[in-house]
Parts: sequence; structure tokens; C-alpha cells
Amino acid sequence: MRILLLNQCFHPDVASTAQHLSDFGVGLVERGHQVTAIASRRAYDRPEQRFAGRETWQGIDIRRLPATGFGKTALWRRAADFGFFSTVTALRLLTLPRYDAVVALTSPPLVSYLAAWFCRLRGAKLYYWVMDMNPDEALAAGWLREGSLPTRALEMMSRFSLRQSHRIIALDRYMKERIVAKGIPAERVAIIPPWAHDEAVHFDPDGRAKFRAAHGLTDKFVVMYSGNHSPVHPLTTLMEAARQLAPDPRFVFCFVGGGSEHPKVKKFAADNGLKNILCLPYQPLKELAGSLSAADLHVAVMGDPFVGTIHPCKIYNILTVGAPVLYIGPEPSHLADILAGMGGSPHTARVAHGDVGGAVAQVQRIAALGTRGEPELFKRTAAKYSVHTLRPQQVKLVEESYSGE
Repeated sequence: MRILLLNQCFHPDVASTAQHLSDFGVGLVERGHQVTAIASRRAYDRPEQRFAGRETWQGIDIRRLPATGFGKTALWRRAADFGFFSTVTALRLLTLPRYDAVVALTSPPLVSYLAAWFCRLRGAKLYYWVMDMNPDEALAAGWLREGSLPTRALEMMSRFSLRQSHRIIALDRYMKERIVAKGIPAERVAIIPPWAHDEAVHFDPDGRAKFRAAHGLTDKFVVMYSGNHSPVHPLTTLMEAARQLAPDPRFVFCFVGGGSEHPKVKKFAADNGLKNILCLPYQPLKELAGSLSAADLHVAVMGDPFVGTIHPCKIYNILTVGAPVLYIGPEPSHLADILAGMGGSPHTARVAHGDVGGAVAQVQRIAALGTRGEPELFKRTAAKYSVHTLRPQQVKLVEESYSGE
């Protein structure tokens, strides 16, 4: 098949959707498909970084489009970047030949709408990989108002994308429930979680030692939040826990990644004179195993209103390195389901947002265990979310549903 991949970010970008779509593209090429990817020339979280306009990587023809770089410090900046990329994408789609299938993600939001029209006009089949639900997420975050004209327009575009999709890939059962509630037949929605990057991520003792030495963490108990710092992952409870534990020299809270909230963490640390908060940028994929392995406790966060609109995919890399995990967020949720499936392991914990005392107590409790985790339990759980387990399922979904109908 001739397959088009459509998303704002792609290899070598380090954003999660870039890594997952790149992995998927490689899987398609390995099966003998001809794959083209359309993406932005600018890095998703570092707009000053630019990539080549066109290149071939792992057999994938990558075509990158011009993009603005206003950044994420204000909603208008983000909207301007999204709007410009959507416009140039629409223009480029007009010049492309027919493809058998188009796989569209959700960056920028509702780029799937452009893909849906392209497929309708060119006779291709649309596979909608829903990495987040919009405008549902924007409403939950307060970025849009219920019933407003922009909300109604975006909801119309979202439903059109869903209706036009040959198959829809949801990340968990909560997301599928939201999609089905919009009138989409349940049999058209498959649940395939995003996989761990376990070809690049594993427990790396040498990388752990190197990362900890480089950042003055050798003798510390490192509590790490690694990934996108977004309002949908509220970090207030974790930051306040860091403030309460500041007098204890054992603990360092390491915030690794980027996003609109990353500068706010730095400001919080500076305003409160906290020396136990360390903020670092996204780590290169080749060094990700070492940085993740450096943590003694990983933290995964989900905002209360966002169940089913986003997916906490960072949990899979955490499980792969085998570190204890503290989840700050609601239940029921996909992340709570995973922890429940681990049988109440003492190396896992959940607290609600606002329960700073509970977060502090769990950090102290897990530190007192004196071990990194339960390797076999974490390994068995992580295996369910391996790229070698899930990517073949997704490739098979596209191949069989295309040829079968």
C-alpha cells in the first residue's frame, strides 16, 4: 500500500507523537509498504530548531513544511502556530497524489479534518489515531467555553473526522467510550495503547550513574517527572511536595522535558528558593534510558477532568525501566487500572490532586523501602505495552481492515 502519515511532528523530533508515529512508519516499511510522512520543519517544543525540508529515513519519505515558531507561552501563540501549519498542510495536500491509506494524528488539533477531506476527495481510507480528544480536552482545560461558536465549529470538525474514518485507534477504554458517545459504532474503534520505546529505553545502570553524576544527584533520592509539562498534567501537588521536603537533603525533584508549564516550575523553584528542584530539557532519545534510569521514583500525573481525552503514555517507559511510580490523579482512569493490575505493589502509589501531605508521605515511604522495585512484576506489566507487542497489532489493523473491506 501507499500510506501517508500526517502529523505536525515526526523523526527526529523527540515529542511523544513524533516518536510513536515514526515507530509505526518503520513498522509499515518493514512490511513492504511505501510510506510518506508530512510534518513540520520546526521541532515541536523547540521551534528555534529546524529540520531538513525533505529526507529519506528508514525508508520513509519525509516531507517537512514551513512553520511559524511563536511557541507555547500564550494561547494565541500556540493557535497561530497550529493555524499556520494547518494552512500549509491543506495547500500541500492539494498537490499530493492519491494514497491508499492516510494515518492522521492530532497535532495540531483536528489535522484529521484535513485528512478526512483529502481521503474523501481522493478515495483513500482514513485511519484516525486519536492521541488526544479535542475539543473535549480544550473544554476540560477551560481554553474553550461550552456552546461557544469556536467550540461548536471544532466539535463539528471532530465528528466529521470520526465519521469519515475507516478505523479509529483509541488509546484506552475511556477514550473509546468518549468516541462511541459521539455516535461512532463501537466496532470501528480499536483500543491500542501507545507503546513504550523499549528499543531505546531499558534500565541502564551506566547511564544512570552518568546522568546522576552529571547533575549532582549521586547520593540523592531522585523523584522525577519526565515528559510534557502541560496544564492537563497539573504539577502543583508535586511542586508543593518538593517545597515541604526541601529541608530534607536526601531528596531532589527532577523535572525533565518541556511544554508551557516547564518555565512555571523553574519560576516556582526560584520564587521559593528551592535548591531541591532541578529542571532539565528533553533528553535525546539515545540518552533517554540513562535519564529515566536515574530516577528512584517516577511520577505520572493526570488532571481530574482529562480522563478519556488524553493518555498517560509516560507510564510505559517508567514500567520498562522498573522504577517505583507515584500517580497523582483521578480514579477510575487508565493509569489507575494499570496500578490496580499490579496487585497493590508497595512500589506503586496513588494520591489525589491537592493531597500534598499524602504525596510527601508516599515519597518518604517508597524511599524507606530501599529498593528500586520488583523487577519481574514490572517486566511482566511492561511487556504488555512493548513496541514489539503493540506495533504489530496496529500494522495488522491497517492491513487487514484495508484488504478486508
